[in-house]
Amino acid sequence: MRPDGLWHPRLMAILTATGHGDLVVVADAGLPVPAGVEAVDLLWRRDQPDLVPVLAAVLTECVVEHATIAEELTDVALRTGIEASLGAIPVDAVSHEELKRRSTAARVVVRTGASTPYANVILRCGVAF
Repeated sequence: MRPDGLWHPRLMAILTATGHGDLVVVADAGLPVPAGVEAVDLLWRRDQPDLVPVLAAVLTECVVEHATIAEELTDVALRTGIEASLGAIPVDAVSHEELKRRSTAARVVVRTGASTPYANVILRCGVAF
């Protein structure tokens, strides 16, 4: 057993197998998971777990070079939490429809219990060198 960090065995297996350019989506409870894309469902009730702590935990387990959020995400507190978690990682905003289109190429969609509309982040994995 690990002393800290993520303890979800399947999510850890996926994150440790990601390579440069792989996409990992941390999503709200309502984002449809495209056919052929694996889902790791962490949600167990409305708003549990919340998106920002899950995003922060995922970010400690892999290298991320870029993030994408939906332009429609207008919840200031959530957007601020996402941006704070991402730190210096560059972020762009696209339409929610474009975000859903891009998620079809994801390695995994990690669904949280977040119920705020458009609470989704696509992470593009990078390399540590």
